[in-house]
Amino acid sequence: MTLTSTLDDRITGSLLGAAVGDALGGPVEGWTPEQISQRHGGRVRGIVGPWHEEWRTARPIAPYHKGDGHVTDDTLMTRLLIEVYEEVRDHLDAYAVAAHLVPRMIGEPRWIPELEAEALPLQRVFLAEKWLVARVHYGHVDPREAGAGNIVNCGAAMYMAPVGLVNAARPEAAYTEALEVAAPHQSSYGREAAGVLAAAVAAACAPGATVTSVVDTCLALAKDGTRAAIEAVCEVAAAHRDFETALAPLRRAVAPFDTVGPDYRAPSLGARRPSRLHAIEELPVALGMLVVGEGDYRRTVLGAVNYGRDCDSIATMGGAVAGALGGAAAVPGQWAEQVAEASRLDLHGPAARLAEVAREVFARDQARNRAQAEAFAALAGAGLADGGPKA
Repeated sequence: MTLTSTLDDRITGSLLGAAVGDALGGPVEGWTPEQISQRHGGRVRGIVGPWHEEWRTARPIAPYHKGDGHVTDDTLMTRLLIEVYEEVRDHLDAYAVAAHLVPRMIGEPRWIPELEAEALPLQRVFLAEKWLVARVHYGHVDPREAGAGNIVNCGAAMYMAPVGLVNAARPEAAYTEALEVAAPHQSSYGREAAGVLAAAVAAACAPGATVTSVVDTCLALAKDGTRAAIEAVCEVAAAHRDFETALAPLRRAVAPFDTVGPDYRAPSLGARRPSRLHAIEELPVALGMLVVGEGDYRRTVLGAVNYGRDCDSIATMGGAVAGALGGAAAVPGQWAEQVAEASRLDLHGPAARLAEVAREVFARDQARNRAQAEAFAALAGAGLADGGPKA
């Protein structure tokens, strides 16, 4: 396999894996493993229908048709970010989010699978994502500071895989860029999780990458509660090879760092507030399921789905990393076909276009590095000619 095809394959696998994981987790989001098992007569093993048959009026989900292969806002936001990369064709910053992502949320209707209609992305995303529009478009807040004050959740991390893919095999660069991209949206450990998720995807793209190398990269870069949560969850996960036995232990491991509390639908009073001691739940659990599943896409994603709580985002993150590790072939073809058909989305085109952007950005980076190397060499040479550095 050539280097070029490997890049394409890993990018396709990651984006395909994220979208399919999102669609599998959507219909059981917010429930416990026990409730999921009772509702479906056992663990979820593939694409399932809505939790409530009368989904149009069922609370608290209405009017979203979650299930039957429909992707959620995780995938919608991921695709918007890919479009921004396609337009900018270079590394992104907070101002690129303000100039290109926010206008797409409010100005370009598109097919929204869960609404089964053409609508603005703004009309589907959660309040934490609407914050982007309120602060940046209407409030004219500095994009680098706009995320401060928002609830701290996984809203930015859930769509940060493209940053890792553009920085394939450069996790440190992915981490730094994702922190910048997430700045208009999130702060504290929500922003930190976005950086670490991007780094995990970038690390998974490296030749010879393994589950261990991905987790070690995350631990090397993550800060504060995010690092502690990943370490605690992955340590527990290492003792399991079946997600069935891991469901309760992983929840216990992440619970001290999670601010939401035991009842996902009734968050505690301290939920989602900035803190250096806490972490979002989704990223550590996604990495934990990656460990339990030994990097296998199906095992990783089904573990994430059956974990419940915010399982569409957990499966999105786990699917993005496992897909990058295993490539497109790792994602079950039947699932991918069902999701593409049900959601009316081309799941391969955006991956191919992002791979083109990644090559262009790499070429730009090489040119910048050469220019900097030449400038530094000239400066260093000048210093030597003058007798070296002055005291």
